[in-house]
Amino acid sequence: MRIGIDLGGTKIEAIAIDGTREVLRRRVDTPRGDYTATIATVRELVSAIERELGTTGTVGIGIPGAISPATGLVKNANSTWLIGQPLDRDLARALDRPVRVTNDANCFALSEATDGAAQGAHIVFGVILGTGVGGGIVIDGQVLAGANAIAGEWGHNPLPAPAAADLPHPDCYCGRKGCIETYLSGPGLSRDHEKRTGQRLAAEEIVALGDESLSRYEERLARALGSVINVLDPDVIVLGGGMSNAGRLYTEVPRLWGRYVFSDQVATRLERNVHGDSSGVRGAAWLWERK
Repeated sequence: MRIGIDLGGTKIEAIAIDGTREVLRRRVDTPRGDYTATIATVRELVSAIERELGTTGTVGIGIPGAISPATGLVKNANSTWLIGQPLDRDLARALDRPVRVTNDANCFALSEATDGAAQGAHIVFGVILGTGVGGGIVIDGQVLAGANAIAGEWGHNPLPAPAAADLPHPDCYCGRKGCIETYLSGPGLSRDHEKRTGQRLAAEEIVALGDESLSRYEERLARALGSVINVLDPDVIVLGGGMSNAGRLYTEVPRLWGRYVFSDQVATRLERNVHGDSSGVRGAAWLWERK
């Protein structure tokens, strides 16, 4: 049995997978701002699952950040109480077993590459377009973490080829300006629509309108993914997060990205996720290889 944990900023979700079959799922509120309570909550979730199922399992955990190879401590986490903590070591001690911890976007990509929209693909780029923008890379079924544990972290690159409509560059919480996240997150779309029209709408309302604001979003997404294709050349790009529900993206963005890709044609497929909000927690379970 494999147990996956999605350690989010507002909720902690756990799943148990027996073979390829989900057998149990639990979700609790995250004790925001309390590192010690976060460790205890994960321990209690895993213990409750194992008591109910009468067996133990491996544990994989997706987090909004990464374990720094240089320090062994959490970095780049918007759940800021995790930053600077030896999370993997503390969880291993609390659970009395080895654990595997990686970025939640890596878990999303691994889930979709294992038995989702990118099943069987050689190179997969999994994209989160939600409150933030993240990405993960899977090659031949294995997560690519990278030398700095930031592989796939495209959301904090600058938006490529900025045009007049992209200026002035928005401020990003990371301290930079003009990050891809500031344009392609759900809040980024809302801000851009308000800038253009003076009307503040939620991202899903703007998608339903289908007006120029969504067209601007599609063109920016084509630019940003075009730069990824030039570097990574993935077989499949899978979209997740709230913006992945905008059906137009899957026709319009591939129609546009050819002008930004250095190739005579683009064979990369753009796909909607299969497992939805469950992909991250499922991918955490898959961090332990199937036997």
